[in-house]
Amino acid sequence: MSDQHEKPVLSTDQPLQLFEKQKRIFPKRVWGKFRKLKWLAMLITLSIYYLAPFLRYNRGPNAPDQAILIDLADSRAYFFFIEIWPQEVYFLTGILIVAAIGLFFLTSLFGRVWCGYLCFQTVWTDLFVWVERFVQGDRNARLKLAKSKWSLEKARKYLTTHALWLLISLGTGGAWVFYFNDAYVLLDQIFHLDVEPSVMGWIIALTLSTYLMAGFAREQVCTYMCPYARFQSAMFDQDSLVIGYDDRRGETRGKLKKGQDLTKRGHCVDCTACVQVCPMGIDIRDGLQMECIACGLCVDACNSVMDKLSLPHGLIRYDTDRGFREDRPNGSPPSVKPHYLRLRTLWYVGILVSVSVGILYGLLTRSPLDLHVIHDRNPLFVTLSDGTIRNGYDIKILNKTHHDKMYKVTFEGADGITTKVQGVGNYSLIALPVFADSVAHFRVFVMAPAQQNPRTPITVTLTDPFTGLTDHYETIFVSKKYDD
Repeated sequence: MSDQHEKPVLSTDQPLQLFEKQKRIFPKRVWGKFRKLKWLAMLITLSIYYLAPFLRYNRGPNAPDQAILIDLADSRAYFFFIEIWPQEVYFLTGILIVAAIGLFFLTSLFGRVWCGYLCFQTVWTDLFVWVERFVQGDRNARLKLAKSKWSLEKARKYLTTHALWLLISLGTGGAWVFYFNDAYVLLDQIFHLDVEPSVMGWIIALTLSTYLMAGFAREQVCTYMCPYARFQSAMFDQDSLVIGYDDRRGETRGKLKKGQDLTKRGHCVDCTACVQVCPMGIDIRDGLQMECIACGLCVDACNSVMDKLSLPHGLIRYDTDRGFREDRPNGSPPSVKPHYLRLRTLWYVGILVSVSVGILYGLLTRSPLDLHVIHDRNPLFVTLSDGTIRNGYDIKILNKTHHDKMYKVTFEGADGITTKVQGVGNYSLIALPVFADSVAHFRVFVMAPAQQNPRTPITVTLTDPFTGLTDHYETIFVSKKYDD
């Protein structure tokens, strides 16, 4: 009986491998329109990241003059003229919504251009690859070096590469910490080796994370760690720009023979230039893939080959799904144009405008003072020896200006009100001092005869006598229990 249908016997000589070992990618240098655009994006983004903490902005006395600062010690966030307090977390919520919807909007129009040009992982990986190429050579030289046996020359090149990576990582970690401290003061402390242990810990942690992510993890971050790669397809439609291979024009592919007429065969000569330059190590000719970050380097590589063959550009290109499916003569440019105004993009624009207007309105109507009043819960009231009723309140005043203030607080709505600030004295009109850019807490007692309503609504008014600005808070004056 034939044994051709018998199940193969697994060898037990070697352990079972469930996953293939990750292959290291050595992207080849390429030059073209999109490579130039990536260099420009890198220059702009890195300049902003490294230099922004050193920008100054005069906010007046008693306020930091760093333009962009997250002051954790005082629970403030500063961005030029914008100052956000912990109580104004809704501004942060709005900014995050704008950032998320803006990313969705950009993706629906231009695919994953954020990943290819602006994502911090892409930018720093690009920088690290440039250092690697500068020290070790281009793709073939790096491949040869990686496969060669250890020698002094190999050790020198590897040590130089990793030393430069660590230097860039240190600058990256240090620059991030500058956003949470006065940049010039911290820079002086670093030079004099007088940095607080907590700050130094963050610098070391961020240095190591940058070194590992950009030096070793690289494309694995985009493929396995970043959630954006997983749900990006939900934002694509037939009019989203993506990078793709025109198989109508390229197939049937094959090596180019001398004297062969390219008008009678596919234009793809199977040179794999698009694969060699891809930082993700994928073959774009296999179709749109989750790993593709739309960096455009494969377009530059393919176009350079087309130039050598005197063929038109666009075998690999940015185009829409409708453009790739268009039936047209071989090599002719696509006639289908992207539709930018469509229901999906209009929804995104509407959300962006609505949230942005809300943030702008909140900033323009933002009051420099704020009042919060909390009525005592236990006891709700106290009956004094002369029969008057006393209620206790905790008052919190936020002075969002950069000047010391003396505020006046009044209680209105109940008959015969008198007030007393614990530790200050008796006042019918209370003058309370609050330091600049700070929060002050006061304990206030309100006395009044028993009211007809057991829960009498009263209004607490906070007034800045110098500017006339006011804030109001509605609360109650409790004079008796409901069952009395």
